[in-house]
Amino acid sequence: MGRYDFDKVYDRRGTSSLKFDFGMERRRRDDLLPLWIADMDFKLPDEVLDDIRKRVDHGIFGYTEPKPDYTNAVSQWFKRRHGYEIENEWNTVVPGIVYAIAVAVRAFTQPGDSVLIQEPVYYPFRETIELNKRKTINNQLVYKNGHYEIDFDDFEKKIKEENVKLFLLCSPHNPASRVWTKEELTRLADICLENDVLIFADEIHSDFVFTGYKHTPLITLGDKYKDNLILGTSASKTFNIAGLQVANIFIPNESVRQRFRHENAAGGYSQVSLFGLVATKSCYEKGDQWVDELIDYLESNLDYVRNFIKEKLPKIKLIEPEGTYLIWLDFAEVTSDYRDLRRFIEDEAKLWLDGGVIFGRETALFERINIASPRSFIEQAMEQLYEAYRKRFGN
Repeated sequence: MGRYDFDKVYDRRGTSSLKFDFGMERRRRDDLLPLWIADMDFKLPDEVLDDIRKRVDHGIFGYTEPKPDYTNAVSQWFKRRHGYEIENEWNTVVPGIVYAIAVAVRAFTQPGDSVLIQEPVYYPFRETIELNKRKTINNQLVYKNGHYEIDFDDFEKKIKEENVKLFLLCSPHNPASRVWTKEELTRLADICLENDVLIFADEIHSDFVFTGYKHTPLITLGDKYKDNLILGTSASKTFNIAGLQVANIFIPNESVRQRFRHENAAGGYSQVSLFGLVATKSCYEKGDQWVDELIDYLESNLDYVRNFIKEKLPKIKLIEPEGTYLIWLDFAEVTSDYRDLRRFIEDEAKLWLDGGVIFGRETALFERINIASPRSFIEQAMEQLYEAYRKRFGN
């Protein structure tokens, strides 16, 4: 028995939770069990909450910037958990990873320039590119034998033919749940280096890696790649503090860093969230055991879902997750029409999931499910899915 209780259910309704309180605004209904957006239903450990309460009790919340003890806490986390060290000046603190991607798009490309992504991928990648009037180039991941692989020939071809300036890498990958190997990442990095393509590596899910897999931070591949890299990190996924609005962006190359910071300043952004700084520092100093037990809990949820699907939902295919707390399901044997799939998920199973079409056109018959919830939520979701499945296909 661990120190922390991840089975405990907390009522998040009435807290302006995007996950629970916006069914009417987002779906025009409020009767769906929400397992869509990538946040967790687990409370922060008390040792972190105590630090936040202490700061609340001070009672004055003016402009705030990170001191060296904040940067040291961040640095020590990545040294401890991922085996690399950062220099203090590398870090730029911003409100979030997607915000940082938008800053990078504006800083390192011009309107009409090409930015490459690998769909199916976190949909704000494409949105951020196109809302900033840049051109999205897609190196489609190859779905083969229930597994996703990179088409390296297409990757290099697209970069050359489309004169790509910036590559947005998702590592570990959302929603395909791939934890890229060192060999895969090195091959991508070599192609980008040879073609003068800057890499923005979104590693926000790097703390969630399942047994048998290992996350390779892009920054550890070798010194020759560091000048060509922007590394996006945040405690927001690991500790579920996205609402506190802090991310840490590591940029070793001074020239790249100054261009990024200039564009950040041009957007009128300076001081970050006070409570984001307090929470991030405390999480990184005191959260190791909580994260270790959380990952064990997520793996047990995954085992439950995997076995349930195998035994009761044979027409639904689980793409075996290697990391993240997001699982990716193939419903192609359930229906061939993505609109019918929406009816099946929402009207019949009464679930609110992220439909695969938002991650790319070729994955319209997939669904993404968030398993970072108490087991009772996951069991309820699987039973609702089974009831809808049984009514369609029988026992």
